[in-house]
Amino acid sequence: MMKQFLTYEEDQDHLRLISTGEWMLGTVLHIEKELLQIPYDKRIVWDVSGISDFDSAGVLLFIDYYERFQKETEVEIVGYTENQKDMYTLLHKHIPQIEPPRKKGMLENLGRRTYEILDEIKSFITFLGHLFYAMFHTFVKPKDIRFKETIYHIHQSGFNALIIIALTSFLVGMVISYQGSVQLAKFGADIFIVDTVAISITRELGPMITAIVIAGRSGSAYTAEIGAMKITEEIAAMRTMGFDPYTFLVLPRIFALMVALPLLIFFADLIGILGGMVAASMQLDISMGLFTQRLYEVLEVKHYLLGMMKGPVFAFLIAAVGCFRGFQVSYNTESVGLHTTASVVNSIFLVIAFDALFSVIFTELGL
Repeated sequence: MMKQFLTYEEDQDHLRLISTGEWMLGTVLHIEKELLQIPYDKRIVWDVSGISDFDSAGVLLFIDYYERFQKETEVEIVGYTENQKDMYTLLHKHIPQIEPPRKKGMLENLGRRTYEILDEIKSFITFLGHLFYAMFHTFVKPKDIRFKETIYHIHQSGFNALIIIALTSFLVGMVISYQGSVQLAKFGADIFIVDTVAISITRELGPMITAIVIAGRSGSAYTAEIGAMKITEEIAAMRTMGFDPYTFLVLPRIFALMVALPLLIFFADLIGILGGMVAASMQLDISMGLFTQRLYEVLEVKHYLLGMMKGPVFAFLIAAVGCFRGFQVSYNTESVGLHTTASVVNSIFLVIAFDALFSVIFTELGL
């Protein structure tokens, strides 16, 4: 049976609170549960003469609730010994006074956030410096390339993503075809839906949608994998044994994605056009034969090539950001989730930004 440390007696004008037993570190949690049940709507007379032993934890608990009760009612302490009084005086004198947190102004928050962003940019540039040095070293000594791991990541990031890429591209192709056909039908220009679907998917939407899916799928996986290795100190052990983490962990992932993403983009282009073809057949009664014939007339090889040229760039951005965020993970599991989320957000932003940059460059060059 659990020992009782507090009892109280209620009179008409006051409540007599009686403390007993050992107020020690091992009992403070149970004592606090009993203190929470004490009513303080009357004047309290707190008798501590029954306390047989105490330590600093017990006295600190007493100080805490003594001050709480004082805020609500009058409290009188009786039965205390000289040792208890000395301990109370000593601890009460050295309890740190915690000031309420100061409300930060808008300019301070803006400056702090700006500093954090600049610090992350600096860290990312440092990461790229290590990465390019590792690349240069690998190209000088090709025997250091980890072909087995690169092929493994090509399979994980490329082949295993075919189903989700196919489904996403097919639906995007159908949506473009459906939405475009509604407008083109008003002008009797039904056949131009082929131009809209083919060129928009091969030049813009195929590469961008594929990169966004891979950023959410593979980029986040890179962050989580490297972050978990950092938490378990595998990366620290790797450095201790003289192995470069950039050569062993980062480069295989980057090389694998730079090989896999252009192939996925080509695959996404084909499936996206197929989705547009199905939607055109259902919405505008354009037969697949007529759609294919028009496709040969309007879709030049350069449109495929321009879209696929974006693949290695997008792949490098996604893999580099994913690995960078993985190295930033601190030694707790919450950090893995935070940096995985940041990895996906950063990768998608960079993919869209570079896609816009490519569009401007290709337009200016007349491509």
